[in-house]
Amino acid sequence: MTQDNAGKDAHARTPTDDPDAAALYSVAGGVATITLNRPDYRNALSVEIVNAIGDHFEAALADPEVRAVLFTHVGNTFCAGADLRAAQPGVPQPTLRYNFVEILEKIMTCDKPVVGRLAGHVTAGGVGLAAAMDISIAADDAIIGFTEVRIGVAPAVISVVCLPKLRRADASELFLEGERVPAPRAAAAGLINRAVSRELLDDEVASTLRRLVRGGPNALAHTKQLVARVPQMPRAQAWEWTAELSQRLFQSDEAAEGIAAFRERRDASWVPPEE
Repeated sequence: MTQDNAGKDAHARTPTDDPDAAALYSVAGGVATITLNRPDYRNALSVEIVNAIGDHFEAALADPEVRAVLFTHVGNTFCAGADLRAAQPGVPQPTLRYNFVEILEKIMTCDKPVVGRLAGHVTAGGVGLAAAMDISIAADDAIIGFTEVRIGVAPAVISVVCLPKLRRADASELFLEGERVPAPRAAAAGLINRAVSRELLDDEVASTLRRLVRGGPNALAHTKQLVARVPQMPRAQAWEWTAELSQRLFQSDEAAEGIAAFRERRDASWVPPEE
């Protein structure tokens, strides 16, 4: 599989829209796949690509058959951040229907796990997109970096999603130097989850998604809340909130089905059939 085709061919996906669209969308095996599809422009966050991401992500969240969302890409760059062409005078732009900040917030707070497959370079706003996801897996030869200072700006907006994942020392070095670093360095800093060899990337992503869709939909949604909210709570409040949540979940129909499936050594009813 070539890198340019990897985003289209992985997991036997069949795009359901225009193959020339800014981002492609398909659903298989309980996973909605959003493929950034502007390789000639390094999948920069143009109005077209942000609108397409927003449309597809809304579709994935509204579809009860979708249990997890995968972001991937065509070409040698996952996402190069802001589309600098848009800043040129006289270049007409379509209407922006989605705010990038709102997309990042929704990725972090939605009920469904979101996974990133990074088989190429990731810079600037693209790093924020990857950092907002629950699990980001990169090829070990991918290059990741906050390059904003090199063009006279700062990684301001994306710092909101990136800084909670980084030690201050790592954040200072990565933000201030503006260097692009290998994916293993980004993983060691906590910016992404892990880096694997390019040959193993698709298998690693597929295995991760298979594990995720085995979780109960309600359980996954509340587990995302745990990760986001508990570290921000005073300890006494955290004990109270998590105890109440645990009791409520154990009394749910989903838990009854999950426990029955465990005892009967079968898949729970929510696990998608293998294709």
